[in-house]
Amino acid sequence: MQITEISASGLKREYKVVINAAALESTVNQKLETIRGQVNMPGFRPGKAPAALIKKQYGRALLGEAMEESVNSALQKTLDENKLRPALQPKVDIQNFEEGKDFECTIAIEVLPEIETGDFKVIKLERLVVEPADAEVDEFLTRLSEQQKTYEKVERAAEKGDQVVIDFVGSVNGEKFEGGAANDYPLVLGSNTFIPGFEDQLTGLKAGDQKTVTVTFPEAYGNAELAGKPAEFACTVKEVRGGQAVTLDDEFAKRFGLASLQELKDNIKRDLGQEYKSLSRMKLKRGLLDQLSEQHTFEVPQGMVDLEFNQIWSEVTADKARFEAELAEEKKTEDELKAEYRKIAERRIRLGLLLSEVGRVNNIEVKPDEITRAMIEQARRFPGQERQVMEYFQKNPEAAQSLRAPIFEDKVVDFIIEMATVTDKPVSKEELQKEAEQVA
Repeated sequence: MQITEISASGLKREYKVVINAAALESTVNQKLETIRGQVNMPGFRPGKAPAALIKKQYGRALLGEAMEESVNSALQKTLDENKLRPALQPKVDIQNFEEGKDFECTIAIEVLPEIETGDFKVIKLERLVVEPADAEVDEFLTRLSEQQKTYEKVERAAEKGDQVVIDFVGSVNGEKFEGGAANDYPLVLGSNTFIPGFEDQLTGLKAGDQKTVTVTFPEAYGNAELAGKPAEFACTVKEVRGGQAVTLDDEFAKRFGLASLQELKDNIKRDLGQEYKSLSRMKLKRGLLDQLSEQHTFEVPQGMVDLEFNQIWSEVTADKARFEAELAEEKKTEDELKAEYRKIAERRIRLGLLLSEVGRVNNIEVKPDEITRAMIEQARRFPGQERQVMEYFQKNPEAAQSLRAPIFEDKVVDFIIEMATVTDKPVSKEELQKEAEQVA
């Protein structure tokens, strides 16, 4: 076997592999001897068929196996001797494959770059800090009490905050549309559940009243066939129900399995704090990644960039209407937008390789119990189907392993943040949310 490097440019390497015909023939003969005792051929006792007949029938297939094994061996030898770390699966291009002649192929490899991780102690970050206020807790409690409110039938006109039970049938240009009708639908006036303007037109109606509600679907409505179109809803009010206020006391807290109202308030404050910390971390992480991106400009494998870009672009163009709106809003051509998203893809790949290298050099690992916890968290997102979700992960190891990447990334980010200089900055809830929206 001869392996010769024929080109090396940037992260790309190409090698020519020549495997001697005699060596291939020897491998084929060894395989023939291996299967000879297992082959049954008409007219011969089991295992006694002549080697020539066996070779005539199975030789081509065995030659293919020998060639594949030789290529794999050549590839592994090339990687080992040159200490190469391939970024993607190497590409094998067969130049000559003819029985009785030397086998020739080329192996194209795009390798991972050498990465200098640098000194993370020079990184300076700002962590936004928000402490939940008592007023926020009270506001949350009020919303919670609204959700727990009960409604009782009343004999009067509907007011904002009441619940009306209605039948309705919707139409656009006189034609009914799918999902535009319902019977005995309980609608709280002022909840903004329906299209803007719908609920306002039911205010003042009594049980038995009928009214045609006229509205216009929002331009950004989920159903593109209805977006921006005027519609009519023939409505019948069947019942008006007045809301019964809920008293915020210890008994109210017991509805949620807690002993007292104070314990409920403490839990709300804790949860709000966790939410703010999550938003703050998202902003902190983005600031870290921005600095890492500025400090590291190494070459990245274009094959990896291509795969990332193709995935991003397919997501961008999946919704044609949204894609065209983005083109109009950005005032850019499709090629200009592609160039922007390719830069995003390259940034993602570069940061991913950097974080991977930091993790490799510092022996950062994801433990099995961490993946198990992630599986449990995923299962909790589907109430009532937890067992099915866990079974899915158990039967599909690749799906379970897909949970590893975000865990690994967070562990590496935490590792870097511990070495960086982080300054806490108290801000308002509104400031934090605005920053988080910009990051998103």
